[in-house]
Amino acid sequence: MQASILTDLLLPLAIGIIMFGLGLSLTLDDFRRVARYPLAVGSGLFLQALLLPLAALVIAVALKLSPDHAVGLMLLAAAPGGATANIYSHLARGDVALNITLTAVNSLLCLLTLPIVLDLSLDFFLGAGQYVPPPHRKVIEVGAIILVPVTLGMLVRARAEGLAIRAEKPIKLFSILVLAVLIAIAIYMERAALWPSFVAVGGACLAFNLVSMLTGYLAPLALRLPRGQAIAIAMEIGIHNAALAIYIALNVLKNPAAAVVPGIYSLVMYVTASLFALFLLRRRRVASSA
Repeated sequence: MQASILTDLLLPLAIGIIMFGLGLSLTLDDFRRVARYPLAVGSGLFLQALLLPLAALVIAVALKLSPDHAVGLMLLAAAPGGATANIYSHLARGDVALNITLTAVNSLLCLLTLPIVLDLSLDFFLGAGQYVPPPHRKVIEVGAIILVPVTLGMLVRARAEGLAIRAEKPIKLFSILVLAVLIAIAIYMERAALWPSFVAVGGACLAFNLVSMLTGYLAPLALRLPRGQAIAIAMEIGIHNAALAIYIALNVLKNPAAAVVPGIYSLVMYVTASLFALFLLRRRRVASSA
């Protein structure tokens, strides 16, 4: 996946729209909710910030990914949950309020954790001193692409709540459509190299996605959290912000090979999330009819 007008202009705009739509759904109460659901929020953030990078490292080493692809997988693991996790959680009867809270908190937390995971990954897989810019520039760039549109969305929600509520769903659907179109264009542009890339990293993407979703679902159940919260956490850590990971790989790291992993993961995660949601709904229907 090469840098182009698609990645330099359209992708950042798509991320901005997605984050603005997320901001429209957020209020300060979403951050206060952390105190009301400490175990659910804490377990979700622990899995996202610590367990997923460790799982990505194990998969990258076990499957002997190339250094660039391994960095791409680590970058994906460090990226926050995607905005579409809320939609899938809603479809699967998850706790959407928890999803919104986790997305909000994790989007801020990743400004600290993402550069750390990324720098350690670059050092481990590619050797020290391989990449410029330094960490503080990464923080600034990632912070701008996340915080500015989210803050604008929250301001609109605070000043014109009725307008924000009416606009939230259309903007979210529009952002999903834009992202889907951009992914389709990228697939078409890279169609010659897509199959070799899928062979190289498809198994790793699928393995990481399954580990993310299954761990996100089973760990909360083991902690005796409600099933709705387990579904929310599974969707939150299984559906990553692949667009942000692609943006960082291309525009910050200047590494097209690393962008291949989140690009392919974005195809895999929606298929598995859909199947997982259908499985949960079918299981719910069977349980209710028993």
